Amino acid sequence: MTAVEPGVELTAEPHVAHNYHPLPVNIARGDGAWVTDVEGKRYLDLLAAYSAVNFGHRHPALVAALTEQLGRVTLTSRAFMSDRLEPFAAALASLAGKDMVLPMNTGAEAVETGIKVARAWGYRVKGIAEGKARIIVAAGNFHGRTTTIVSFSDDPEARADFGPYTPGFDVVPYGDADAVAAAITDDTAAVLIEPIQGEGGVVIPPEGYLRRIREICDERNVLFIADEIQSGLGRVGETFACDREGVVPDLYLLGKALGGGILPVSAVVGNTDVLGVIRPGEHGSTFGGNPLAAAVGLRVVEMLESGEFQERARALGAHLAAGLEPLIGHGVTEVRIAGLWAGVDIDPAKGTGREIAEKLLVRGVLVKDTHGQTIRIAPPLVIRATELDWAVEQLKLVLGA
Repeated sequence: MTAVEPGVELTAEPHVAHNYHPLPVNIARGDGAWVTDVEGKRYLDLLAAYSAVNFGHRHPALVAALTEQLGRVTLTSRAFMSDRLEPFAAALASLAGKDMVLPMNTGAEAVETGIKVARAWGYRVKGIAEGKARIIVAAGNFHGRTTTIVSFSDDPEARADFGPYTPGFDVVPYGDADAVAAAITDDTAAVLIEPIQGEGGVVIPPEGYLRRIREICDERNVLFIADEIQSGLGRVGETFACDREGVVPDLYLLGKALGGGILPVSAVVGNTDVLGVIRPGEHGSTFGGNPLAAAVGLRVVEMLESGEFQERARALGAHLAAGLEPLIGHGVTEVRIAGLWAGVDIDPAKGTGREIAEKLLVRGVLVKDTHGQTIRIAPPLVIRATELDWAVEQLKLVLGA
């Protein structure tokens, strides 16, 4: 099964899945922007970013990097570094304009690592009294599902029944830089922010928000930590979402696309004066930076170095916007787009986000609902404009627009 070739107009759905189970589908294989389930039904994958597939299913360059490394090593003791780890770390540090990389596996691990680094920096560099360090976060955040991370979530589905919760976090409204400034005390070690809130529904902050946070953190001797696990690595039309405002945080938290949809790969990236506060033996991971992960991560970074995928995200995002925005007032109440990443708010008269997602599933389109009325669209960056057009047409049909 191959994706539709350029110029081919898609006029009918690739299947009609009668009486099919709700999301998620049981995927058997993928290719380009399409996936096929165990029954042979095809779906256009518009939620790939949430499975870390920025570059398409089974991208040949990533598969080649993985298979080449598989042929060279089967097991590496934690006592030895693979020959892929150093070039991966160097390339990623260069891409981010930093000088240190701490590799982990999942996005939540990267966030937990960032929290530990911030606290250690607060005690060892800033001079905060032991046990008093605090971190400012934003309402509506999603940083993962570990116990500490859900402690500062305001999403009841993520948080309820998992207490007691970890202290040390102050929650302020998202998009309000003045609230960040007001919340900072002498015990504040860091501000942890998603440059764009993905799980929240692709919530884009006001222009200048990130720049002002950077200024506030500099003025008050506080770290700025950017969770770019969903927004980073080409998705928004820039290498990082912070680039949209010309801002460089103290720490980047990266994941999802860093593993190319093949392996779980994450990393914390920063400079020695911040990330270097972690001493040997204080933090680590059994599989962080393993040879397979480092090989795939290196290839992902190399693919981003040319800027081709960033430019493609910008161009295709503008194309998607041109298709979605006319739906406002016709079953859609709002559209938010950053690069090839869209949050679409559904008119309650047409159903919930979940109901619309399930109707699109029947028509062969995969999207992700969130927060009741919103569906999120995040296709692989290799998707074609004709495929986006077909997906928008399916949404129109579902909405009766």
